[in-house]
Amino acid sequence: MKKLFITDLDHTLLKSDRSLSRFTIDTLNELVATSYFSIATARSFYSSSEVADKIDINAPMILLDGALIATKDKKFIDIRFIDKTTADNIIDEGAKLGIYPFIIALNNTKTLDESFILPKQLNAYQKKVLTNYKNDPRVLYTDNIQARETNIKLVYFGSQEELELLNAHLQSVFGDALEYKLAPEKYFGGYFLTILHKEGDKAHALKKVCEYHDIDFKDLTVFGDSINDIAMFELAGTSVAVANALDIVKSKATLILPHTNDEDGVAKYLCKK
Repeated sequence: MKKLFITDLDHTLLKSDRSLSRFTIDTLNELVATSYFSIATARSFYSSSEVADKIDINAPMILLDGALIATKDKKFIDIRFIDKTTADNIIDEGAKLGIYPFIIALNNTKTLDESFILPKQLNAYQKKVLTNYKNDPRVLYTDNIQARETNIKLVYFGSQEELELLNAHLQSVFGDALEYKLAPEKYFGGYFLTILHKEGDKAHALKKVCEYHDIDFKDLTVFGDSINDIAMFELAGTSVAVANALDIVKSKATLILPHTNDEDGVAKYLCKK
């Protein structure tokens, strides 16, 4: 029986400059000769492609925090999206606090074509984040931001204080009809709040991938560093936190690595397998 290894990308597998070392690439490409390997990331298919092009990923990829599952060759497996009415209601509630989201919407499940919808009312944190999206063909600015039919997630950026307030407000309005992820934004500072379908998390997606390959959870190893990885840690037989992981993530891990993402922590662990 093959084992399954799934890793988060940013601040876990990727270095802080978003690169992969030759050692990591070679280690992972050797691993797939005897095991299944994939990624579980907040990134979309588009933004994960730079990684997927370098690694022989041979299991479905968990994308957009778990809301979308697809293979490397764009075979669509599953999706959990927020409908337009609910998403527009979320936008309206945030607007009461003067906060507007980024929206990632899926236009086509066959091509995995995405739209990245942005408000004209940008705060300082959002402007910093957008330095990574120059010349991105998905980006659409709008004066009056509105949801699409298939909204994968809404993401707010801001200070910890304002997003804690927004998080509490949205939960009071929508309750457990949605999934809420509040965490530090490690690249640019501040915090981000991600709103997803209630089953749009990595745990739901992980179950689907295990079913796809008939893998028992005891034969599953996951790697992570942040809040959205905790649900995976609670399912997997082995959960591994890199040395730079948040303390709350380390507290849920089976094993804490002595190495950070910048020290090829995941690859150093895997090369011993």
